[in-house]
Amino acid sequence: MSLSSVAVFCGSRFGNDPAYADLARHTGRTLAERGLTVVYGGGHVGLMGVVADAALEAGGRVIGVIPRQLHDREVSHSGVTELRVVESMHERKQVMADLSDVFVALPGGVGTVEEITEQWTWAQLGIHAKPSAFLDLPDTAGTGDGFWSPMRLLIDQLVGHGFVAADESSIPVFVDDLGAFLDNLDARA
Repeated sequence: MSLSSVAVFCGSRFGNDPAYADLARHTGRTLAERGLTVVYGGGHVGLMGVVADAALEAGGRVIGVIPRQLHDREVSHSGVTELRVVESMHERKQVMADLSDVFVALPGGVGTVEEITEQWTWAQLGIHAKPSAFLDLPDTAGTGDGFWSPMRLLIDQLVGHGFVAADESSIPVFVDDLGAFLDNLDARA
């Protein structure tokens, strides 16, 4: 697997903790500094805008993929390296998947959850074999109570009730250190 681009799924809002924007900024900057293209939802709002701006400020390449409906509402980021306007949310996800080698979900809402779980489903079905990760804030307190903790519990519930095979439950990984996650992928390449 060659690693040249990373799809980042995240909120079109900032959330209620400034640490989410810090994580988004760190993500954009880290990917750019590693020479990885950021592929994201194309907006200038919320965490999406923070990721894009941080990557651009660090000299990175950023490809935004945005549905026409959102583009027409002037939600798109006018400063990205490349902006692709597509006709639907489904097409957006397909284009992002085609352009990306890895998928990373930062904190976000229903759209973020839907985007990363669709990529998990595609990997489960053998449509692609690309890694995916839920990126959380570092758990400095050791509580295990991060943003994505409920998703971990849900996955355990899905496995426990027989709806997801145990080996398929580990397709998406949970990480709080983006650099270590990328280093691990590079080592496997």
